[in-house]
Amino acid sequence: MKLLLVIVLSISFLAAIAGAQSDYKILHEKSLVVDMHADVLLQVLRGADISKRLEYGHVDLIRLKEGGVDVQFFAVWPNPTLYGKGGMFNQSIRMIDLLDKIIENNLDKINLTRTPAEIEQTVKNGKIAACIGIEGGTAIENDLNKLKELYDRGARYLGLTWNDSPDWASCAKDETSPEYKGHRGLTEFGREVIHWMNDKGMIIDVSHSGEKTFWDVMEESKKPIIASHSCVYNLCAHYRNLSDDQIKAIGKNRGVIFINFYPGYLVNGFNRKYYALRKSSQAYMDSMKQVYGNDRLGYRKYRNNYLVERTKDFRPDIGRIVDHMDYIISLIGDDHIGLGSDFDGISIVPRGIDNASKMPEITRVMLERGYSTERIEKILGGNFMRVFREVSAL
Repeated sequence: MKLLLVIVLSISFLAAIAGAQSDYKILHEKSLVVDMHADVLLQVLRGADISKRLEYGHVDLIRLKEGGVDVQFFAVWPNPTLYGKGGMFNQSIRMIDLLDKIIENNLDKINLTRTPAEIEQTVKNGKIAACIGIEGGTAIENDLNKLKELYDRGARYLGLTWNDSPDWASCAKDETSPEYKGHRGLTEFGREVIHWMNDKGMIIDVSHSGEKTFWDVMEESKKPIIASHSCVYNLCAHYRNLSDDQIKAIGKNRGVIFINFYPGYLVNGFNRKYYALRKSSQAYMDSMKQVYGNDRLGYRKYRNNYLVERTKDFRPDIGRIVDHMDYIISLIGDDHIGLGSDFDGISIVPRGIDNASKMPEITRVMLERGYSTERIEKILGGNFMRVFREVSAL
């Protein structure tokens, strides 16, 4: 009799586990899932065909579909080291051209979307809604006509800065550097940029922005702003994370903070250990680069696997992403949270979310922590759509 009871209880327990697993997958699948920032166009620049499953990196059309990602913002980041002043705008256009080509070759899978209505229709048709975000105000080269051209090509948010400051706004890296001698905050032209974006219905993104720039934006913008891929400073004291006062200001502004997946923005101490590992491994990595020769892809895959294996003891797991959500919710509620993975722009990710196909795992963790269906749906995509509708309404 006892044996029968144990068997019955075991079956019930296993059924409950299976039910919970099924529940999170069903909820994730029926929700609108938005990722506000992925740098996969950098892979495309290197020759990757993201219409096929890639054996490296984080994003391709197959893994986006497997991960239930309905809306993907493709970051356009012109590398200032490679293109410098005078080449940033042209490189941004080139990257948009590459995205257009991907879409043209995969019309059954993906569509460029510029409005909330286009997103809804594209998702209804079973396709991925591709959106464009510009990372770095240097892309517009101090010219509102170039900003307009990027908007006309489909860009729907502009990150005012990256780790390089345009002439009209200062980034977090520069504002926290004693060597920086440039302008702090927004110039008069920077304020014109904010007004133009408000008037046109383009979303302002303050990820990477310095505090002076941030507060100038808050003073100027009449519409909600976003931080497309940022985390909480009080949980991880990185210069580009957001302070409590900034988080509260975004809440008051009706904006949204989209959580970045990079471990160095999620947990204190990770960068110190990670950079030490990379430094101590440099001679070995140089020797392996010689072994792989012209097989650059093979070398990148090997290096990534090497680092992933050797960081497993100090790399945070997926729960740390939800820790940052919990913190923001405790300050300003659940109307101001979303996901901004930074996939393919970061070299390493938390345990449990190796690539875009694992996005449902975030939904699983939220459910395990007692998040309601309504809250989860807001975080996965509802909060973004609210802001997009409000900003784009003229």
